[in-house]
Formats: sequence, C-alpha cells, structure tokens
Amino acid sequence: MGTPDFAVPTLGAILGAGHDVVAVYTRGARPAGRGLAERRSPVEAAAERFTIPVLTPKTLRDEEAAAAFRAHQADVAVVVAYGLILPKPILEAPELGCLNLHASLLPRWRGAAPIQRAIMAGDQETGISIMRMEEGLDTGAVGLVERLPIGKEANAGELHDRLARLGADAMVRALAALSRNSLVFTPQPAEGVTYAAKIGNDEARLDWRLPASRLHDLVRGLTPYPGAFFEADLGKGRERIKVLRSAVAEGKGEPGMLVDELAAIACGSRALRLLMVQRAGRSPVSGEDFLRGARLKPGARLG
Repeated sequence: MGTPDFAVPTLGAILGAGHDVVAVYTRGARPAGRGLAERRSPVEAAAERFTIPVLTPKTLRDEEAAAAFRAHQADVAVVVAYGLILPKPILEAPELGCLNLHASLLPRWRGAAPIQRAIMAGDQETGISIMRMEEGLDTGAVGLVERLPIGKEANAGELHDRLARLGADAMVRALAALSRNSLVFTPQPAEGVTYAAKIGNDEARLDWRLPASRLHDLVRGLTPYPGAFFEADLGKGRERIKVLRSAVAEGKGEPGMLVDELAAIACGSRALRLLMVQRAGRSPVSGEDFLRGARLKPGARLG
C-alpha cells in the first residue's frame, strides 16, 4: 500500500526477496502537468510492470472495501506513504498486522512531511522507523529503526532518495524477522513527540529578518519542492525567485539587502549567499548570473 516515488523501492525490494505480493493499493490517477492529463501514481506504474493487481479505492472506510481487503487473505500489509487512512477493520485484517515505513526517528516528526521538517529544523540526524500500525497518527509500536546523518548541505530531494533505499532494505529485514516471530515491537516514548505538518505556502517565503542559518535550512528543506523563494522588482513588477541552493556567508546590512556582487543577502544575522536560483519559466542559473541578468547591484533590496 503506497503511492509516491518514495514507496517504489520498497515494493521492488520485497518482490526481490521472494514475497508474494497479492495486491497493490495506491491512490488513483490524477490530472497533472500543463495538459492536466491523468497520471498514474509511481507505485501503480511499478506494480503494472510486475503484473500485480492494482486497486485504487477512494476510501477504505466502508464494508465493501473491508471485504475486498480481507479477500486477499494477506499475512501482512506493507504501508509506505499510501495517503489514505486505514480504519480498524483494515488494520486488523492481516494476521501479522500492518507494517508502516515512516521516514523519521519516531516519535520525532510524526505526520506528512518528516523529511522536509527534519532539515528545516536543522536536525543533524534522521532515519526510518518500521512500526506496527494502529489507529493513531504514526503512534504504533516500533520494531526496527535505522539512523542516517543529515549532511550540512543535503536537501530534501537527496535525503528522500537515501531514506527510500534505506527503508526498502529495512522492510525486507523486518518481514524476515516477522516471519520468524523475532521482530520485537517497542512502544514509542511519550517524550520527544513532534509533528511534521504539511508544508504551507506561507512557509516557503524567505524572511530576511531570520538568521542566515535558518534560511539555509529552509532552502535545503524545500528543495526541490515546493522551493523557498523571495521576490524582486526586475522592471516588470515583482517577480518570484526560487532559491535552489544556498550557503551561509559573512555580511552585514539591512535584512534583504544585497551586500556584494557574489549574491550574498543580509539576514538577521550573517548573510545568505544565493548559489542557484530560478525565475519562473526559466532554467536555473547561478546567483551571480542572476544578478547580472537582472542588473542588480549591491544595495538593492529583495523582498
């Protein structure tokens, strides 16, 4: 049971380990792209390559969905970023329960956006947790944990890919232990609980009054999507500029002021150097090339 790219390595890994995947549950195709053509989920595309039956129910809360789920007679359900709530009849159907792969060190960063939130908070370490699901939001007992350091320059896209591979391997080992009845589940501690809420549009705007280190973490946490941004007047009204890569630099000035020709912007403390940016509808360029193209000089104010 999974939907996005993050879940695909786990599907491949459990198939490669010889498990019999009797069905794949995923979110249904949705309009995407400029033409709004229906696009299948990455998990559905992968399942069809392996000729596995695919189900895309809009809900699992009715008896019809529960009966269809029980009919698979699965020993265990593997859940990775599925996107639908699993009600109690679904959770109780597999004899060995439902195992969920979550991209954080639970109980830190329960919820929808654990990878982004860990980077945005400046965490130096993250990982994956495999838990036995219950009705609460990511509250189940944990059977396996793998830790992963967060590099100082790592962004959410890079960390996403590393955690997806790490989680796929961990799930295979968890299923092997579960089959031997040797996977020990430990309740999550009450201390250290944090929630990784979905990223709001208002969070992506760079507030130059904050320390440069905070803004650098924001850029990393929101790359590649949705992207941290600022606004600048480039002669045809204010334009949104997405920051794809940045670095903390030395520099002083009023927050939002361009302090040198190397694309350093003054912040609440120190400065944020723009290493790679992107204007709407254009290809990414270096911060210096952006300044030259936009004819911005030191002393210019960015919003």
